[in-house]
Amino acid sequence: MINRKLGRKLKELAEKYPFVTLTGPRQSGKTTLVQTIFADYQYLSLEDPDIRLYAAEDPRGFLQEYPGRVILDEVQRVPEIFSYLQTHTDRQNKNGQFILTGSQHFLLSEGISQSLAGRTGILHLMPLSIEEIEPTATATLENFLLQGGYPRLHVNNLTPADFFPNYTATYLERDIRLIKNIASLPLFERFLRLCAGRAGQLVNFSSLADDVGISHNTVKSWLNLLETSFIIFQLQPHYKNYKKRLVKMPKLYFWDSGLLCSLLGIETEEQLRSHFMRGSIFESTIISELIKYRYNRGRGNNCYFWRDRHGKEIDCIIEKTTEKLIPVEIKSGKTVSPDFFKEIAYWQRLAKNTDGYVIYGGEQRQTRKMATVLPWRECLQVFSE
Repeated sequence: MINRKLGRKLKELAEKYPFVTLTGPRQSGKTTLVQTIFADYQYLSLEDPDIRLYAAEDPRGFLQEYPGRVILDEVQRVPEIFSYLQTHTDRQNKNGQFILTGSQHFLLSEGISQSLAGRTGILHLMPLSIEEIEPTATATLENFLLQGGYPRLHVNNLTPADFFPNYTATYLERDIRLIKNIASLPLFERFLRLCAGRAGQLVNFSSLADDVGISHNTVKSWLNLLETSFIIFQLQPHYKNYKKRLVKMPKLYFWDSGLLCSLLGIETEEQLRSHFMRGSIFESTIISELIKYRYNRGRGNNCYFWRDRHGKEIDCIIEKTTEKLIPVEIKSGKTVSPDFFKEIAYWQRLAKNTDGYVIYGGEQRQTRKMATVLPWRECLQVFSE
């Protein structure tokens, strides 16, 4: 079994809260992790039709049937149970009573979040991070990007060309229909693939609406759907004003590089090396790795981007404190070029800040005057220095 970095925090929160809530995309390894960490808990999957029916029709009787410590998997399938869980755990007054998992960010629902407010520790298990995969010295960047981080692909030695089309079909046919009644799944799939083509770009609702043939409001709704099911995330701009008018729209990224490559029709390393989206795929991957590092330690996202109205941009701003900002430029090129430092130099003059990193597609670490240059394998070193 792959050692998941989140396991330590998961055990820690179970000692402090009646509930621990673990969300993340389908097949990110949630069930395997909780069953391993909490091997003495009773495991119940609400994907099972009989168990789901019992929990939905008689929630009080269901909870009385299982008085001990319980894992409730895919708990979003029975949202009406949350209010009953609240009163049940309040009477018990014990920590670590329930481990809840779900492949949707169901805590975004106001009713559910009110039921669990103050009673649950919240964690997100994303696809495998680079520190969990630990790519060998002979592994190429292209192979790493094509594989992505879904555990099943790595454990079962599946090829991306076999895994991701099936994953996408399952997501569309099953998860999307459960979350929202979408009349045309082919239209939604087209929307998903168009989002892939816009990875690393500012979110443009009007452009997406025109290209798909849907309304502006539908674009917002469908983006929210992709976000709550952990397919994409929107990176927010950093607003600190250095006497410049700043862009305030978010940028669109995908959590998993393998899925992104699949949606773009990239199946081989050769295709990826020359693909026009290579830089965007690399940027999306590195930013997701920086956020996953935080999530795996039970912390929130502290990554942003910065862009002014003249198009000057820093790919990622890590906010260590409100006063300590670390600029990170992300370049897929394998040879360090003077162009790598232009945006950081511009930002440092405005911010009066001399720290900075460049993460690139090469293999050598370098210490330059304007920034520390990190190879892609060492991208997480931005947090340890």
